[in-house]
Amino acid sequence: MDKLRIQGGHRLQGTLRVAGAKNAALPIMAAALLTHDELHLDNVARLADTATMGRLLAGMGVTVEREGERMQLRAKELGSIEAPYELVKTMRASILVLGPLLARAGEARVSLPGGREGARSVRARWTSISKDCRRSVPTCRSSRDT
Repeated sequence: MDKLRIQGGHRLQGTLRVAGAKNAALPIMAAALLTHDELHLDNVARLADTATMGRLLAGMGVTVEREGERMQLRAKELGSIEAPYELVKTMRASILVLGPLLARAGEARVSLPGGREGARSVRARWTSISKDCRRSVPTCRSSRDT
């Protein structure tokens, strides 16, 4: 395990740049589907998953602009409620669009994400969503309910 050892009576000073975390950025990016307003994000890591989420959201009608580590997202109108398998298979976090799509459009089509944990993460998320849905909307059903 790595460790940092500080000795002596020397005062620490200086600056440290904290890099953006994709696990924080991806849910915030997906939340752009919930509003017509423009979202401004700073310190968004330039990683394959954030780029993929940007492409996924753009395919749903979200305007995505990126300049360095800054990102602007705006979902004025949704063009699609479907998350295509070609993008979903490359990123487990793509399941994050499921809840916002259901909340805004009332329906969503999201393929199972890739990775070993894909089915398990979908199952846990669907269990949570379907419980909420059954409490508030009597007509909401999963394919397992039929």
